[in-house]
Amino acid sequence: MQPSVPSLPRRVARILRTSLFAQVAIALVLGVVVGKLWPGVATDLQPLGDGFTRLIKTIISPLVFCVVVVGIAKAGDLKAFGRIGLKALAWFEVASTFALVIGLLAANIVQPGSGMNVDPATLDASAVDAKTGGGSLPSTTEFVVNALPTSFVGAFAENSLLQVLVLACLVGAALLHLGHTKVPKVLPAVEQAQEIIFAVVGFVMRLAPIAVFGAMAVLIGNYGLGVIETYGKLIALCYAAAALFVTLLAVALRMVTGLSLWKFLRYIREEMLLALGTASTESVMPRVMQKLRRAGAREDAVGLVLPTGYSFNLDGASLYLSIGTLFIAQAVGVDLSLSQQITVILVLMLTSKGMAGIPGSAFLALSATASSLGAIPAGAVALLLGVDRIMDSMRVVTNLLGNCVAVFAVSRWEGALDLEQARRVLDGEGPTETEDGPQGARGSATAEQSESSEDPQRPEAAEGPEGAEGSHGAGAAIGTSGGIPARPTKETASEVA
Repeated sequence: MQPSVPSLPRRVARILRTSLFAQVAIALVLGVVVGKLWPGVATDLQPLGDGFTRLIKTIISPLVFCVVVVGIAKAGDLKAFGRIGLKALAWFEVASTFALVIGLLAANIVQPGSGMNVDPATLDASAVDAKTGGGSLPSTTEFVVNALPTSFVGAFAENSLLQVLVLACLVGAALLHLGHTKVPKVLPAVEQAQEIIFAVVGFVMRLAPIAVFGAMAVLIGNYGLGVIETYGKLIALCYAAAALFVTLLAVALRMVTGLSLWKFLRYIREEMLLALGTASTESVMPRVMQKLRRAGAREDAVGLVLPTGYSFNLDGASLYLSIGTLFIAQAVGVDLSLSQQITVILVLMLTSKGMAGIPGSAFLALSATASSLGAIPAGAVALLLGVDRIMDSMRVVTNLLGNCVAVFAVSRWEGALDLEQARRVLDGEGPTETEDGPQGARGSATAEQSESSEDPQRPEAAEGPEGAEGSHGAGAAIGTSGGIPARPTKETASEVA
């Protein structure tokens, strides 16, 4: 007797209940509708997106600390960790410079600001100060000094990723120096803390659709769709340049690792949609770290390269800054010479590195660039106030993909990438999700398996493709990914007995 096929409404209801991608996609559409029809109500929904982002930010610092400490301790080679850091910085510099050059070339060819003939005196320069809060970008020396923590607790309290990375490297190096015999309980404790954090990630991610709904409603309610008509040429150019850069990233990933960026994009489609909806790559960092490790990248490489890239490898921001600088110059009728455009690249190579976490950082970088040239009025930066938020989607996608490609490339160069596992996962043949918490915040792959099961109460359907590993969450995989066997669980021990 063949099992009965669930009706279409039941299948749709099950997908909506179990698929984060479907939930976020619907929330995105609803946010646009509410923002368009009821803009006054939409602007009051700001706390929905802000609250979710705050919850995620509380997780990021302890998560990065645990992943880096465990990665260094299990890799057992501090020199290899240093090589990973140097290779990552080299990749970041090349990639972000390449993005700046592509942006300048695109702006020179398309001329998005030509014919606007804007009088800088008519622009409200104080609006830029309000956007940036009167702040300024740190100098190179300040940036380096600020990356060093002043206290152990302060780094976590201020949520400074670079400071947390420095502390994690020191703790991981100390564990290697002392050895497991002198401090046998420290590493297991950090691993257990990591399991707890991933469980918290699973709980928080259930709020993702609400956050996307609120953030998108606020965006449309505040700016409307008319801004797309006003700045249509600039918006189209930025997104086209980003598409070209992502295509080049795909070619680079294929050449270095043999992997497909498009398959990887399908693999992280839920995280990508969430990042688009909330206009924040930080909101998906914990999940992306999990998925990169699941896709064969070693823990130490993921733990170092991805968080560092959030400060050093802002490819989308680099594209936007270079195009925005030339757009402003063209709009006010300033023709920049070749030497001045080279100066733009050199200045932005420095200013773009200190942008992460600073309010209105794009306008600060643009103002600094305009001041260094001496030919563009600083107040002309206000031209981009109306379109900056629309560019967030482009920057988020490009930044996130750029950092993920960096993880794969650096891992491959350092021999820290399991290519066979990566191919299986990206082809959908292996486990693509872990259960993020005790309740099993499943992704699409687990959801599909649950849908196809005749009896959803069976242990196989509930636990997912990894069986016992699914019930223990992300921490079960952590115990084996660093080359040191994990301690057997109670279930495993009983089976052996």
